[in-house]
Amino acid sequence: MSWGGKLHRRSFLRTGGRALLAVAAASTQGGNIGSAQAAAIALDGIEERVERVVEAYDAQGNHRTATSVDNESAEWLAQQIRQLGAEPALEPFAITRIDPISCHLRIAGRRIEGVPLYDAAFTGPEGVSGALGPATDDSDIVLAETEPFTLTSPRRELGGALAAARRGRHKGIIVLTRGSRPGLFLLNAPSFTSAFGPPGLQVSSAEEEWVKARMQEHAQVKLVSHVRSTSTQAFNVTVRIAGSDPGLEPLVITTPRSGWWQCASERGGGLACWLESMRALMAARPARDCLFAAFSGHEVGFLGIGAYLGSRPNLMKRARTWIHIGANIGAPRQQNQVHVSEASLERWLAAAFQNEGLGIDHLADSGSVPRGEAGTLHRGGARYVALVCGTEVFHNPADRWPDALDITTLARYATALARGVAEIAG
Repeated sequence: MSWGGKLHRRSFLRTGGRALLAVAAASTQGGNIGSAQAAAIALDGIEERVERVVEAYDAQGNHRTATSVDNESAEWLAQQIRQLGAEPALEPFAITRIDPISCHLRIAGRRIEGVPLYDAAFTGPEGVSGALGPATDDSDIVLAETEPFTLTSPRRELGGALAAARRGRHKGIIVLTRGSRPGLFLLNAPSFTSAFGPPGLQVSSAEEEWVKARMQEHAQVKLVSHVRSTSTQAFNVTVRIAGSDPGLEPLVITTPRSGWWQCASERGGGLACWLESMRALMAARPARDCLFAAFSGHEVGFLGIGAYLGSRPNLMKRARTWIHIGANIGAPRQQNQVHVSEASLERWLAAAFQNEGLGIDHLADSGSVPRGEAGTLHRGGARYVALVCGTEVFHNPADRWPDALDITTLARYATALARGVAEIAG
């Protein structure tokens, strides 16, 4: 299926047009960008471009790893890259995809649909049954609540009572997922390839009051987490923009491209920034090689970055700089958090942001481990900067175009990053 056709665009009020923006000539440790090259890096029309990217990405459907939508989205992204004049590669990696067949609770005459924990055990079609109790006791089936996503506390949503329950000997766990509002806010599966704990079923926190009342009664419950496993493959989308001096250490720009639901802001904003950085470097004709990678496998153990690094064993520490564009870039009314491996990269990003009226809202403590793929870079000793923003719809079906994005804000981030990467690549 082709996603290159013209999509219907919902009209909305922009706070102002973008004037022609060009990267100023700037001296860097690796060389400099000449004035002619700087003038060529035109960023006019950037709001319209990032809008088109996010709208198209959202329209594709649920971007869960290795599904038909995810694989078609890889082809779509490759086409966007070709339109910039670069040549993409689709790099496959093996995965056992999990597809829910029947995942629900039966309790007090009601059936409540849910989504399995993808890195826990599963049940057969008959499910498991027992009395329902709190996560703190030894009931057959226990109720645990997740912690809501917070910008400044990576992986907090995976801890607390749920983490303790997963170490217990229960038959099953009902997971009430909490977020900024009642609803279903799914958990990633960081232990996807080494699943552990009893079967777990994630259900909407809109059911909280009713389910907790049944827990007080120690009601009998049947939990079904019946899935199908399929050996298949997913794809990273990669690009190399050759530098004029192959002896220089490369610049690497990465972003995830898979996730739960449509994930318009979680993933779409980062992809738009990634493409604009590529556009800038195609115009700049950089001195050093510039390597781009958009990873699938994000929500299931960050498999994509593992595959990417597995075929490039020396790249982690050989790269001059890794720039990782994380989640929720351009989400409305949200602050950002930045992790850096060294102070010079904080200064670089702060200067790039300042030109666009942005700032670093939260600088993570030195040595703290960022969430997602950036954590892999941190643990591997890379020289890196990682950007993530807050959100009210993290892993929720409401993360949709256009409500989950502020296009003007997204364009400012995209412009800042495009200017900044062109400087480093000089």
